[in-house]
Amino acid sequence: MIYKRSSALFAAAQKVIPGGVNSPVRAFKAVGGDPIFVTEAKGAYLYDEDGNRLIDYINSWGPMILGHAYPPVVNAVIDKAKKGTSFGMPTEIETQIAELAVSMVPNVDKIRFVNSGTEACMSAVRLARGYTGKDKIIKFSGCYHGHSDSFLIQAGSGAVTFGSPNSPGVTKGTAQDTLLARYNDLDHVERIIMSNKEEVSCIIIEPIAGNMGCIPPVKGFLEGLRSLCDSHDILLIFDEVMTGFRLAKGGAQELTGVNADIVTFGKVIGGGLPVGAFAARSEIMDHLAPLGPVYQAGTLSGNPLAMAAGLTMLVELNNTPEVFKSLADKTEYLHHGIANALDEHNITYTINRIGSMISVHFAENAVVDFDTAAKGNNDTFKKFFHGMLNNGVYIAPSAFETWFITEALTYEDLDETIAAVQKVAKTL
Repeated sequence: MIYKRSSALFAAAQKVIPGGVNSPVRAFKAVGGDPIFVTEAKGAYLYDEDGNRLIDYINSWGPMILGHAYPPVVNAVIDKAKKGTSFGMPTEIETQIAELAVSMVPNVDKIRFVNSGTEACMSAVRLARGYTGKDKIIKFSGCYHGHSDSFLIQAGSGAVTFGSPNSPGVTKGTAQDTLLARYNDLDHVERIIMSNKEEVSCIIIEPIAGNMGCIPPVKGFLEGLRSLCDSHDILLIFDEVMTGFRLAKGGAQELTGVNADIVTFGKVIGGGLPVGAFAARSEIMDHLAPLGPVYQAGTLSGNPLAMAAGLTMLVELNNTPEVFKSLADKTEYLHHGIANALDEHNITYTINRIGSMISVHFAENAVVDFDTAAKGNNDTFKKFFHGMLNNGVYIAPSAFETWFITEALTYEDLDETIAAVQKVAKTL
Protein backbone atom coordinates (compact mmCIF):
# COMPACT_ATOMS: atom_id res chain seq x y z
CA MET A 1 0.00 0.00 0.00
CA ILE A 2 1.04 3.61 -0.59
CA TYR A 3 1.23 6.06 2.32
CA LYS A 4 2.68 9.20 0.72
CA ARG A 5 0.15 11.60 2.19
CA SER A 6 0.42 10.05 5.68
CA SER A 7 4.20 10.45 5.53
CA ALA A 8 3.87 14.07 4.45
CA LEU A 9 1.38 14.80 7.21
CA PHE A 10 3.69 13.16 9.76
CA ALA A 11 6.60 15.32 8.62
CA ALA A 12 4.44 18.43 9.07
CA ALA A 13 3.20 17.27 12.48
CA GLN A 14 6.74 16.74 13.79
CA LYS A 15 7.44 20.45 13.37
CA VAL A 16 4.73 21.51 15.82
CA ILE A 17 3.88 18.42 17.95
CA PRO A 18 6.53 16.54 20.01
CA GLY A 19 7.36 13.44 18.00
CA GLY A 20 4.54 14.32 15.63
CA VAL A 21 1.93 12.59 17.80
CA ASN A 22 -0.21 13.36 20.85
CA SER A 23 0.23 9.89 22.37
CA PRO A 24 3.63 8.14 22.04
CA VAL A 25 2.60 4.66 20.83
CA ARG A 26 1.09 6.26 17.71
CA ALA A 27 4.56 7.17 16.45
CA PHE A 28 5.40 3.63 15.18
CA LYS A 29 8.78 3.72 16.94
CA ALA A 30 8.26 0.14 18.11
CA VAL A 31 7.69 -1.14 14.58
CA GLY A 32 9.45 1.39 12.36
CA GLY A 33 8.08 3.54 9.58
CA ASP A 34 5.65 6.46 9.66
CA PRO A 35 2.25 6.36 11.35
CA ILE A 36 -0.95 6.14 9.34
CA PHE A 37 -3.13 9.25 9.35
CA VAL A 38 -6.84 8.47 9.40
CA THR A 39 -9.42 10.56 7.60
CA GLU A 40 -12.57 8.66 8.63
CA ALA A 41 -13.87 5.36 9.96
CA LYS A 42 -17.08 3.42 9.65
CA GLY A 43 -18.08 0.12 11.18
CA ALA A 44 -15.05 -2.18 11.23
CA TYR A 45 -12.96 -0.10 8.83
CA LEU A 46 -10.50 2.76 8.87
CA TYR A 47 -9.93 4.94 5.81
CA ASP A 48 -6.58 6.70 5.69
CA GLU A 49 -5.41 9.88 3.99
CA ASP A 50 -4.06 7.87 1.04
CA GLY A 51 -7.42 6.25 0.33
CA ASN A 52 -6.62 2.83 1.80
CA ARG A 53 -9.28 0.79 3.62
CA LEU A 54 -8.03 -1.06 6.68
CA ILE A 55 -9.77 -3.64 8.86
CA ASP A 56 -9.38 -2.18 12.34
CA TYR A 57 -8.34 -4.23 15.38
CA ILE A 58 -7.54 -1.28 17.64
CA ASN A 59 -10.96 0.38 17.58
CA SER A 60 -9.66 3.52 19.29
CA TRP A 61 -8.00 1.20 21.84
CA GLY A 62 -11.28 -0.38 22.84
CA PRO A 63 -14.32 1.93 22.95
CA MET A 64 -15.69 1.19 19.47
CA ILE A 65 -17.21 -2.05 20.69
CA LEU A 66 -20.16 -1.69 18.28
CA GLY A 67 -18.15 -0.15 15.45
CA HIS A 68 -16.94 3.24 14.31
CA ALA A 69 -19.50 6.00 13.76
CA TYR A 70 -22.21 3.87 15.35
CA PRO A 71 -25.37 5.73 14.27
CA PRO A 72 -27.21 5.90 17.65
CA VAL A 73 -24.09 7.33 19.33
CA VAL A 74 -23.41 9.81 16.53
CA ASN A 75 -27.02 11.00 16.54
CA ALA A 76 -27.02 11.38 20.33
CA VAL A 77 -23.90 13.57 20.19
CA ILE A 78 -25.30 15.72 17.37
CA ASP A 79 -28.58 16.25 19.18
CA LYS A 80 -26.81 17.18 22.41
CA ALA A 81 -24.32 19.50 20.67
CA LYS A 82 -27.16 21.58 19.26
CA LYS A 83 -28.13 22.44 22.86
CA GLY A 84 -24.63 23.44 23.95
CA THR A 85 -21.29 21.70 24.27
CA SER A 86 -20.26 22.50 27.86
CA PHE A 87 -21.81 24.20 30.87
CA GLY A 88 -19.66 23.55 33.93
CA MET A 89 -22.93 22.92 35.76
CA PRO A 90 -24.94 19.79 36.60
CA THR A 91 -27.11 18.17 33.94
CA GLU A 92 -29.72 15.43 34.20
CA ILE A 93 -27.89 13.14 31.79
CA GLU A 94 -25.04 12.75 34.31
CA THR A 95 -27.46 11.16 36.76
CA GLN A 96 -29.00 9.00 34.04
CA ILE A 97 -25.70 7.44 32.98
CA ALA A 98 -24.61 7.10 36.62
CA GLU A 99 -27.79 5.21 37.50
CA LEU A 100 -27.37 2.89 34.52
CA ALA A 101 -23.67 2.23 35.13
CA VAL A 102 -24.23 1.47 38.81
CA SER A 103 -27.05 -0.92 37.91
CA MET A 104 -24.79 -2.82 35.50
CA VAL A 105 -21.67 -3.12 37.64
CA PRO A 106 -21.44 -5.37 40.74
CA ASN A 107 -20.54 -4.03 44.17
CA VAL A 108 -20.75 -0.27 43.48
CA ASP A 109 -23.23 2.31 44.74
CA LYS A 110 -21.87 5.57 43.40
CA ILE A 111 -19.75 6.70 40.46
CA ARG A 112 -17.92 9.89 39.55
CA PHE A 113 -17.12 10.87 35.98
CA VAL A 114 -13.80 12.35 34.89
CA ASN A 115 -12.19 12.93 31.50
CA SER A 116 -9.79 10.03 30.97
CA GLY A 117 -8.70 6.65 32.25
CA THR A 118 -5.52 8.23 33.61
CA GLU A 119 -7.57 10.68 35.67
CA ALA A 120 -9.86 7.89 36.89
CA CYS A 121 -6.97 5.73 38.15
CA MET A 122 -5.14 8.70 39.67
CA SER A 123 -8.30 9.70 41.54
CA ALA A 124 -9.03 6.13 42.65
CA VAL A 125 -5.60 5.83 44.27
CA ARG A 126 -5.96 9.21 45.97
CA LEU A 127 -9.35 8.11 47.29
CA ALA A 128 -7.89 4.82 48.56
CA ARG A 129 -5.10 6.64 50.38
CA GLY A 130 -7.54 9.11 51.88
CA TYR A 131 -9.94 6.39 52.97
CA THR A 132 -7.30 4.11 54.54
CA GLY A 133 -4.88 6.73 55.82
CA LYS A 134 -1.98 4.78 54.29
CA ASP A 135 0.43 5.95 51.59
CA LYS A 136 1.87 3.01 49.68
CA ILE A 137 0.30 1.26 46.71
CA ILE A 138 1.03 -2.03 44.99
CA LYS A 139 0.92 -2.20 41.21
CA PHE A 140 2.07 -4.89 38.80
CA SER A 141 4.96 -4.86 36.35
CA GLY A 142 3.55 -4.41 32.88
CA CYS A 143 0.17 -3.04 33.94
CA TYR A 144 -0.58 0.47 32.72
CA HIS A 145 -2.89 2.80 34.61
CA GLY A 146 -2.20 6.03 32.75
CA HIS A 147 0.65 8.48 32.97
CA SER A 148 0.17 9.76 36.52
CA ASP A 149 3.47 9.76 38.42
CA SER A 150 2.54 6.88 40.75
CA PHE A 151 2.01 4.52 37.85
CA LEU A 152 5.07 5.12 35.66
CA ILE A 153 7.09 2.40 37.32
CA GLN A 154 7.49 -0.47 34.82
CA ALA A 155 4.26 0.66 33.25
CA GLY A 156 3.77 -1.54 30.20
CA SER A 157 2.38 -0.42 26.86
CA GLY A 158 3.89 2.81 25.52
CA ALA A 159 6.42 3.08 28.35
CA VAL A 160 7.80 -0.40 27.68
CA THR A 161 7.71 0.17 23.95
CA PHE A 162 10.31 2.91 24.37
CA GLY A 163 12.44 1.01 26.83
CA SER A 164 12.20 3.59 29.63
CA PRO A 165 9.44 2.48 32.00
CA ASN A 166 10.75 4.73 34.80
CA SER A 167 9.98 8.13 33.31
CA PRO A 168 12.15 11.16 34.14
CA GLY A 169 10.07 13.64 36.07
CA VAL A 170 8.79 11.06 38.53
CA THR A 171 10.21 11.89 41.96
CA LYS A 172 12.10 9.40 44.12
CA GLY A 173 9.53 9.89 46.87
CA THR A 174 6.69 8.92 44.54
CA ALA A 175 8.58 5.88 43.32
CA GLN A 176 9.23 4.76 46.90
CA ASP A 177 5.51 4.68 47.59
CA THR A 178 4.84 2.44 44.57
CA LEU A 179 5.60 -1.21 45.25
CA LEU A 180 6.03 -3.47 42.21
CA ALA A 181 4.63 -6.98 42.13
CA ARG A 182 4.70 -9.69 39.47
CA TYR A 183 1.42 -10.29 37.69
CA ASN A 184 -0.06 -13.73 38.39
CA ASP A 185 2.33 -14.28 41.33
CA LEU A 186 0.29 -14.25 44.54
CA ASP A 187 3.20 -15.27 46.76
CA HIS A 188 5.18 -12.25 45.60
CA VAL A 189 2.30 -9.94 46.47
CA GLU A 190 2.03 -11.44 49.94
CA ARG A 191 5.76 -10.99 50.57
CA ILE A 192 5.50 -7.32 49.61
CA ILE A 193 2.57 -6.79 51.95
CA MET A 194 4.36 -8.48 54.85
CA SER A 195 7.44 -6.31 54.23
CA ASN A 196 5.29 -3.18 54.36
CA LYS A 197 2.87 -3.98 57.18
CA GLU A 198 0.14 -1.39 57.79
CA GLU A 199 1.57 0.82 55.02
CA VAL A 200 -0.26 -0.38 51.89
CA SER A 201 -3.45 1.51 51.05
CA CYS A 202 -4.42 -0.34 47.88
CA ILE A 203 -3.56 -2.85 45.21
CA ILE A 204 -4.34 -1.60 41.71
CA ILE A 205 -4.45 -4.10 38.86
CA GLU A 206 -5.76 -4.66 35.38
CA PRO A 207 -7.89 -7.75 36.23
CA ILE A 208 -7.27 -8.87 32.66
CA ALA A 209 -4.06 -7.23 31.52
CA GLY A 210 -4.10 -5.46 28.17
CA ASN A 211 -0.90 -3.43 28.15
CA MET A 212 1.60 -6.26 27.84
CA GLY A 213 -0.64 -7.96 25.36
CA CYS A 214 -3.76 -9.69 26.56
CA ILE A 215 -2.88 -11.66 29.71
CA PRO A 216 -5.70 -13.26 31.72
CA PRO A 217 -5.26 -13.97 35.44
CA VAL A 218 -4.33 -17.53 36.35
CA LYS A 219 -6.84 -19.52 38.39
CA GLY A 220 -7.08 -18.26 41.94
CA PHE A 221 -4.95 -15.14 41.43
CA LEU A 222 -7.68 -12.50 41.70
CA GLU A 223 -9.42 -14.48 44.43
CA GLY A 224 -6.13 -14.54 46.32
CA LEU A 225 -5.71 -10.79 45.98
CA ARG A 226 -9.22 -10.29 47.34
CA SER A 227 -8.37 -12.45 50.35
CA LEU A 228 -5.09 -10.65 51.02
CA CYS A 229 -6.80 -7.27 50.85
CA ASP A 230 -9.50 -8.40 53.28
CA SER A 231 -6.89 -9.73 55.70
CA HIS A 232 -4.74 -6.57 55.70
CA ASP A 233 -7.31 -3.76 55.39
CA ILE A 234 -6.18 -2.94 51.86
CA LEU A 235 -8.51 -1.71 49.12
CA LEU A 236 -8.52 -3.67 45.86
CA ILE A 237 -8.79 -1.47 42.76
CA PHE A 238 -9.71 -3.00 39.42
CA ASP A 239 -8.58 -0.87 36.51
CA GLU A 240 -11.37 -1.71 34.07
CA VAL A 241 -10.60 1.08 31.64
CA MET A 242 -10.22 -1.62 28.97
CA THR A 243 -12.39 -4.42 30.33
CA GLY A 244 -15.32 -2.47 31.73
CA PHE A 245 -18.52 -2.96 29.69
CA ARG A 246 -16.45 -4.91 27.12
CA LEU A 247 -16.00 -8.38 28.60
CA ALA A 248 -19.48 -8.41 30.14
CA LYS A 249 -22.18 -5.97 31.19
CA GLY A 250 -20.53 -5.84 34.60
CA GLY A 251 -16.99 -6.07 33.27
CA ALA A 252 -14.26 -8.24 34.76
CA GLN A 253 -15.94 -8.32 38.16
CA GLU A 254 -18.92 -10.09 36.61
CA LEU A 255 -16.76 -12.29 34.40
CA THR A 256 -14.43 -13.47 37.18
CA GLY A 257 -16.84 -13.36 40.10
CA VAL A 258 -14.34 -11.31 42.13
CA ASN A 259 -15.45 -7.99 43.62
CA ALA A 260 -13.14 -4.99 43.84
CA ASP A 261 -13.47 -2.11 46.30
CA ILE A 262 -12.95 0.59 43.68
CA VAL A 263 -13.36 0.19 39.92
CA THR A 264 -12.10 2.56 37.23
CA PHE A 265 -13.60 2.93 33.76
CA GLY A 266 -12.87 4.55 30.41
CA LYS A 267 -13.06 3.56 26.74
CA VAL A 268 -16.52 2.02 26.28
CA ILE A 269 -18.16 4.18 28.95
CA GLY A 270 -17.49 7.22 26.75
CA GLY A 271 -18.74 5.72 23.51
CA GLY A 272 -15.63 7.07 21.78
CA LEU A 273 -15.48 10.47 23.48
CA PRO A 274 -13.01 11.35 26.27
CA VAL A 275 -14.56 9.94 29.45
CA GLY A 276 -13.31 8.15 32.53
CA ALA A 277 -14.99 7.22 35.79
CA PHE A 278 -14.38 5.56 39.13
CA ALA A 279 -16.94 3.85 41.31
CA ALA A 280 -17.21 2.16 44.70
CA ARG A 281 -19.51 1.51 47.63
CA SER A 282 -21.07 4.54 49.28
CA GLU A 283 -18.87 4.44 52.38
CA ILE A 284 -15.80 4.83 50.18
CA MET A 285 -17.18 7.29 47.62
CA ASP A 286 -18.56 9.56 50.36
CA HIS A 287 -14.96 10.43 51.28
CA LEU A 288 -14.85 12.55 48.12
CA ALA A 289 -15.44 16.30 48.17
CA PRO A 290 -17.90 17.89 48.64
CA LEU A 291 -19.04 15.22 51.13
CA GLY A 292 -15.61 14.27 52.42
CA PRO A 293 -12.01 15.48 52.65
CA VAL A 294 -10.54 13.84 49.51
CA TYR A 295 -10.46 16.48 46.81
CA GLN A 296 -11.11 15.74 43.15
CA ALA A 297 -12.53 18.08 40.51
CA GLY A 298 -12.73 18.76 36.78
CA THR A 299 -14.31 21.57 34.79
CA LEU A 300 -15.23 19.29 31.89
CA SER A 301 -16.17 16.26 33.99
CA GLY A 302 -19.67 15.14 33.00
CA ASN A 303 -19.43 17.00 29.70
CA PRO A 304 -22.85 16.70 28.00
CA LEU A 305 -21.47 15.43 24.67
CA ALA A 306 -19.43 12.73 26.39
CA MET A 307 -22.34 11.78 28.63
CA ALA A 308 -24.68 11.51 25.63
CA ALA A 309 -22.26 9.21 23.81
CA GLY A 310 -21.61 7.09 26.89
CA LEU A 311 -25.24 6.77 27.90
CA THR A 312 -26.27 5.70 24.41
CA MET A 313 -23.51 3.08 24.31
CA LEU A 314 -24.39 1.65 27.72
CA VAL A 315 -28.10 1.53 26.87
CA GLU A 316 -27.29 -0.44 23.71
CA LEU A 317 -25.10 -2.92 25.60
CA ASN A 318 -27.54 -3.24 28.49
CA ASN A 319 -30.43 -3.97 26.13
CA THR A 320 -28.49 -6.46 23.97
CA PRO A 321 -26.40 -8.61 26.35
CA GLU A 322 -26.10 -11.26 23.64
CA VAL A 323 -23.51 -9.00 22.00
CA PHE A 324 -20.89 -10.17 24.49
CA LYS A 325 -21.26 -13.80 23.38
CA SER A 326 -21.19 -12.74 19.75
CA LEU A 327 -17.94 -10.82 20.34
CA ALA A 328 -16.39 -13.76 22.17
CA ASP A 329 -17.41 -16.15 19.37
CA LYS A 330 -15.82 -13.91 16.72
CA THR A 331 -12.64 -13.63 18.77
CA GLU A 332 -12.46 -17.41 19.16
CA TYR A 333 -12.95 -17.85 15.41
CA LEU A 334 -10.13 -15.38 14.73
CA HIS A 335 -7.90 -17.13 17.28
CA HIS A 336 -8.27 -20.53 15.61
CA GLY A 337 -7.78 -19.05 12.13
CA ILE A 338 -4.57 -17.25 13.09
CA ALA A 339 -3.24 -20.30 14.91
CA ASN A 340 -3.86 -22.56 11.92
CA ALA A 341 -2.16 -20.11 9.58
CA LEU A 342 0.93 -19.77 11.77
CA ASP A 343 1.09 -23.53 12.41
CA GLU A 344 1.04 -24.16 8.68
CA HIS A 345 4.32 -22.26 8.36
CA ASN A 346 5.93 -23.49 11.60
CA ILE A 347 5.95 -20.07 13.24
CA THR A 348 6.66 -19.98 16.97
CA TYR A 349 3.86 -18.14 18.76
CA THR A 350 1.50 -17.95 21.71
CA ILE A 351 -2.02 -16.52 21.49
CA ASN A 352 -3.82 -15.20 24.57
CA ARG A 353 -7.56 -14.55 24.47
CA ILE A 354 -10.44 -13.71 26.75
CA GLY A 355 -13.81 -12.41 25.60
CA SER A 356 -13.21 -9.83 22.86
CA MET A 357 -9.54 -9.25 23.70
CA ILE A 358 -6.76 -11.19 21.96
CA SER A 359 -3.03 -10.88 21.34
CA VAL A 360 -0.43 -12.74 19.30
CA HIS A 361 2.97 -13.17 20.98
CA PHE A 362 5.91 -14.52 19.02
CA ALA A 363 7.18 -16.33 22.10
CA GLU A 364 8.06 -19.96 22.78
CA ASN A 365 6.45 -20.25 26.20
CA ALA A 366 3.19 -19.19 27.81
CA VAL A 367 2.87 -15.44 28.32
CA VAL A 368 1.62 -14.89 31.87
CA ASP A 369 3.37 -11.71 33.05
CA PHE A 370 5.63 -8.86 31.95
CA ASP A 371 8.82 -10.93 31.90
CA THR A 372 7.38 -13.63 29.66
CA ALA A 373 5.75 -11.03 27.40
CA ALA A 374 9.10 -9.27 27.00
CA LYS A 375 10.70 -12.50 25.74
CA GLY A 376 8.67 -12.37 22.54
CA ASN A 377 10.57 -11.90 19.28
CA ASN A 378 10.08 -8.22 18.50
CA ASP A 379 11.75 -8.46 15.09
CA THR A 380 9.19 -11.05 14.04
CA PHE A 381 6.41 -8.83 15.37
CA LYS A 382 7.66 -5.87 13.32
CA LYS A 383 7.55 -7.97 10.15
CA PHE A 384 4.12 -9.27 11.10
CA PHE A 385 2.77 -5.78 11.78
CA HIS A 386 3.92 -4.32 8.48
CA GLY A 387 2.88 -7.42 6.58
CA MET A 388 -0.63 -7.19 7.99
CA LEU A 389 -0.75 -3.47 7.26
CA ASN A 390 0.27 -4.04 3.66
CA ASN A 391 -2.56 -6.55 3.39
CA GLY A 392 -5.15 -4.11 4.67
CA VAL A 393 -5.27 -5.10 8.35
CA TYR A 394 -4.42 -2.64 11.12
CA ILE A 395 -3.28 -4.05 14.46
CA ALA A 396 -1.64 -2.23 17.37
CA PRO A 397 1.83 -0.89 16.44
CA SER A 398 3.36 -2.50 19.53
CA ALA A 399 3.85 -6.07 20.69
CA PHE A 400 2.70 -4.97 24.14
CA GLU A 401 -0.93 -4.28 23.26
CA THR A 402 -4.10 -6.30 23.07
CA TRP A 403 -6.30 -6.32 19.98
CA PHE A 404 -9.91 -5.25 20.46
CA ILE A 405 -12.69 -6.96 18.52
CA THR A 406 -15.73 -4.97 17.43
CA GLU A 407 -19.20 -6.34 16.78
CA ALA A 408 -19.08 -4.55 13.42
CA LEU A 409 -16.60 -7.15 12.16
CA THR A 410 -18.24 -9.72 9.90
CA TYR A 411 -17.03 -13.28 9.47
CA GLU A 412 -15.97 -12.22 5.96
CA ASP A 413 -13.72 -9.60 7.61
CA LEU A 414 -12.31 -12.27 9.90
CA ASP A 415 -11.65 -14.57 6.94
CA GLU A 416 -9.91 -11.70 5.13
CA THR A 417 -7.76 -11.16 8.21
CA ILE A 418 -6.88 -14.85 8.46
CA ALA A 419 -5.99 -14.89 4.77
CA ALA A 420 -3.66 -11.95 5.42
CA VAL A 421 -1.98 -13.88 8.23
CA GLN A 422 -1.47 -16.81 5.86
CA LYS A 423 0.30 -14.53 3.35
CA VAL A 424 2.40 -12.80 5.99
CA ALA A 425 3.40 -16.06 7.70
CA LYS A 426 5.25 -17.09 4.53
CA THR A 427 7.60 -14.12 5.03
CA LEU A 428 8.34 -14.49 8.74
